Amino acid sequence: MLLNEQDHFLSYNGEVLVFQLSKPKHAEEADDKTVNLCVRRMAFNRDTKLFVQKSSGVFSVGASHSKIEMICCSCTMDSRTGLILPCVLMKKKKRNNIKYFLLLLHSSNQFEPSFYFKLDYELKEDIRLFAGPSLLWRHANKLFYISSKTSVVQSAPVQLSSVVWTGEIVGEGTVVLGIRTACVPESEDPDGFSLSDRAIWGSEFFGYAVQTQKMLTGTCFMPHAYSRVVSSVYVCKSERLKTQLRISLVAITHKNQLIWFQNGAPKGVCELPYEKPCSVKPALTRSNDLLFVVSFASGNSCVVQRRDSLQVASKWQQVMCVLVDDFIGSGSEQLLLLFKDDSKAEALSTFKITDLGEVNYASGINYKHDVPAAEGLQENGLLTVRALETRLQAGWTSVRELQQHLGLQKRVILESCRALKDLVEERTHILPSSKEVKCRRWARSLLSLVSLWDDVENPPDSLGKVTSLASKVPEHFPEELWQRVVGDSLVVGVKLTESFYLSLSDVSLSLVMDQDFSSISPIIKCQSKIIKLNKAFSALAVSSSQIEPPPKKMKLDLHSKNDLEKEFPRGSSRIQLDGAKTVTAVTSLSPLLAFHRVCCVVLLHARKQNHQNESLQQSKKITVLCGKILLSLEDISNGRYSVKMLRDNSYCTGSMEDILAVLAVSVRFSFQIVSCECTLTPVSSWLLGEMECTPFKECQDNIFCHKAGDMHGTIFNWALKDPFEGVLTIFCRNLTVLFQCLHSLTRVLPPSCSVKFLRSGSRGVLTEQLALALEKEMLTLKNSLFLKKTKAENSLTWGNESGKKMNNAPLASLLDTEEGVQQFRKKLQNEREESVRSMNQTVDGALYQKTALRTAEAQLSSDMIVWRLA
Repeated sequence: MLLNEQDHFLSYNGEVLVFQLSKPKHAEEADDKTVNLCVRRMAFNRDTKLFVQKSSGVFSVGASHSKIEMICCSCTMDSRTGLILPCVLMKKKKRNNIKYFLLLLHSSNQFEPSFYFKLDYELKEDIRLFAGPSLLWRHANKLFYISSKTSVVQSAPVQLSSVVWTGEIVGEGTVVLGIRTACVPESEDPDGFSLSDRAIWGSEFFGYAVQTQKMLTGTCFMPHAYSRVVSSVYVCKSERLKTQLRISLVAITHKNQLIWFQNGAPKGVCELPYEKPCSVKPALTRSNDLLFVVSFASGNSCVVQRRDSLQVASKWQQVMCVLVDDFIGSGSEQLLLLFKDDSKAEALSTFKITDLGEVNYASGINYKHDVPAAEGLQENGLLTVRALETRLQAGWTSVRELQQHLGLQKRVILESCRALKDLVEERTHILPSSKEVKCRRWARSLLSLVSLWDDVENPPDSLGKVTSLASKVPEHFPEELWQRVVGDSLVVGVKLTESFYLSLSDVSLSLVMDQDFSSISPIIKCQSKIIKLNKAFSALAVSSSQIEPPPKKMKLDLHSKNDLEKEFPRGSSRIQLDGAKTVTAVTSLSPLLAFHRVCCVVLLHARKQNHQNESLQQSKKITVLCGKILLSLEDISNGRYSVKMLRDNSYCTGSMEDILAVLAVSVRFSFQIVSCECTLTPVSSWLLGEMECTPFKECQDNIFCHKAGDMHGTIFNWALKDPFEGVLTIFCRNLTVLFQCLHSLTRVLPPSCSVKFLRSGSRGVLTEQLALALEKEMLTLKNSLFLKKTKAENSLTWGNESGKKMNNAPLASLLDTEEGVQQFRKKLQNEREESVRSMNQTVDGALYQKTALRTAEAQLSSDMIVWRLA
């Protein structure tokens, strides 16, 4: 019996497996009939900086008059479990009978025979282990392979002179890359590059897919011209774009070169320091540097680094083998170099671990007494990197959770918008089924939806209350729905009927797209205004277009509420609006045109209030469906919704909707003009002359500017209080137009004239509004001071029963006697205690909240008007 004394080393999950053949300890008893295949698992100890044995295993092989050898070892995938396991190819030779068998090593250090086969020749050329486990070799320029599934030797229908690589290719499975003598099929194009290339060099590359028995074109790996010099190849990356295969690989040549190929073309070359390179393998270090480890037949090794170019980074001599793995547990790969040692010492006694950077361990150094200065820094660096990597992973997890939360929030908002549309249109809203809901959390959110428009005043008891409230509103409350296009703005208007017997405040419009878009919100962002057009031509701005003092923000539309209360006193239980009012919504037009054709639902939101017994009752919000509008790019191109303001016999012929549309997109500015020395006749001449203005037929006190340029479309209102004082109101698109108008006006006014900006209307109107606001504030405070939970709490008790009996007694008679003085003193003490109790009475929390809200609303209203008068 002969033994192969050479040990085999294999790296696996950061450990080093040492395979060795040995005789049993009781060889005499065994009668030389068995041989043991021993395996030792060695791990690097970072404290002692040495390799220590973790475990071991033994497999006994019958070897009666036989020669046992280890051919090779590698890590391959077990197709039964998908796990990567170490495997060893063994040879048992007895005379002319040669038997090969493959062993798998499990984590329990147990060997499992995978398959065996017999040959009449020895395996010597291009022996490769690959997934299955499977074995491939070359013999007599033919390719043979066997797998654990079939256990039968099969021959590939190809002739080849060498195998340079075996591995996995995307979409092709296991592929063998080899070199063969050039053979040109008759069907191939004689003008092709591959034909001339093969004819010149006499050889060609080819790829053979083992599972599908398919031939691959060799030019996607490298040109055929390199087939005469390449000895070994490593494919770094493979991908398939449609039908094209893209390959990145490195190859070593007989000319002592390492060449980088990208998609079949050479991209870089590096001269190697030694002769006869035989293998190449990659390593990915901590700094994401890709290293190529090249081994030579002389026992030398070198590392080629690929950054901007290929260059030799380091080289070593007398190297027994080079392993690549994460031996120190840092999360990246290092190189383990095992050096030749003639002293026949213990395996792994002479080694070096390096990544050509911070990691650098070597045997033969006493780390306990002679620790290099860099060791402490290296340990700290490793710990710091691990901590940073953990924090980075935690941050990335938080980002993913935030993205999921935002996606969930978006889906809930979209479903809420659909529920709102169905509610207003009196349709039954059906929540998504369990198959449509992607997560349970979204389902729970949808089941607990509440109204987006009534989340404070009305608790979400049931959706039926909102429906019943909407049914009480008159059906013909919105009298007319129209739309206009002014510049880059879309104006949608709703004319309110005069027969609505409830006062309105906090009025606004909403535009909701009728189509279902999964990626965008159906709610269209818009700006609402309520406009009353009469002889005085007053335009009241509400919602987002109102003017507010800098230190305060309001939720309610106090601006329009004060004007309505001025026109209709609180004493009336049935209030009717005099004059038609129109609510408008302005939104940007260009985003809607991206859909080419859009259908929008128009919703009117208002606050309904009743005034009874001089106390403000709880307000309720109502939502009314006004109709739908259809917007298409074709209609806009034809000018169907354009504003038409033309001259006709010194008048402007614009319709009422055109006027309201211009007002909706304009900003109102009022100026008080006072002249002490002369009349203000130049103002009228300036408007009709230089500004080229014409009055509207519907309201002749207001004029439209036809002057070409930026000021075209500006509306003016000139009201004279007396010949020396007047108020000029300008409705313009922006501040630039306003400054142009004022600059032109100052050139025609006398130098003695003064122009004062009025923040909101005339001073007389604001004074009357302030009086009403202060009156309302006083009444609100009066009602809140004597607010009690029950009627019994409103009555104040003065003294007890004994005290009540003394009320009829004269005061002088009580003070004549000592007993009377004591009774009078007791009466005063009872009155004092009752007074203290009356001052410390409690109020229900909900009732106090409503009272505080009404008080704050009244105070904000008066503060707003005072700010305007300032």
